[in-house]
Amino acid sequence: MTEERPSPSGVERVIPQATVTRLATYLRVLSILADEGVLIVSSEELATAAGVGSAKLRKDLSFLGPNGVRGVGYDVARLRAKIDSALGLDRGHRVVLAGVGNLGQALAGYGGFARRGFTMVGLFDSDPARVGTEIDGLTVRHVDELVVACRELEATIGVIATPDEAVHGVAEQLVDGGVECILSFSPMVLDVPDHVEVRRVDLAVEMQVLSFNSSRNVSGPAGITDPAIVVAPRPVSPPPLTSSPLTSTARLGRSHGPRIAGNPNPVNSSTRNGSVIAP
Repeated sequence: MTEERPSPSGVERVIPQATVTRLATYLRVLSILADEGVLIVSSEELATAAGVGSAKLRKDLSFLGPNGVRGVGYDVARLRAKIDSALGLDRGHRVVLAGVGNLGQALAGYGGFARRGFTMVGLFDSDPARVGTEIDGLTVRHVDELVVACRELEATIGVIATPDEAVHGVAEQLVDGGVECILSFSPMVLDVPDHVEVRRVDLAVEMQVLSFNSSRNVSGPAGITDPAIVVAPRPVSPPPLTSSPLTSTARLGRSHGPRIAGNPNPVNSSTRNGSVIAP
């Protein structure tokens, strides 16, 4: 299913899931530019930094309403605010994490979430050795408290980093606690109500894709012997964004845009009704 939202003109608009993912990339580039004091960016510069074509960029941004001035470019602060609103980041999100093993501790200590509008407010585990310990200023609570804590903390997103056998129970607790967005690092398919959004991150699947692409690089499509297999061209990955690839001087902020529609069957994920917060 997809979610339709009214545009300023009153016409219902649906933002495709692939566009949502690219909007998150554009936002990351714009954030870097803003930190460097860049006020105006051309569509060509922004598209190059995001690793897409300028035509695709302009089509993606058209879902947000009028943007930019022909021959001048995009106001960085204004476009950043529009994408923030479209992704639902303008209202902020409060995140609870269940499972503070090695992966969970790494997620709990990652500072990039807060910079992108996601505040970690609660950590939970069932291991007595971990309950009561402190990670990045938060005390780990027992997972039995999860339902009540989600309501007390007004959590909007729940992250599951537990062993597979505990995933379903934790998901049920998150739903009972009023959480409507779940990010799971388990390959297990979750059975949740239709109003709850779920995204799954299966690291093994991602490595299998890397393995496949690596074998293509070594042998090429000609190395595939099964005539039934047709290999599609591999998409170009965006360049790393540790620093801005643009060399622009400062010049000119702010607005709001429509909400997002989710793809019912995004690759490597399971989503339910409505928008999905891009990572």
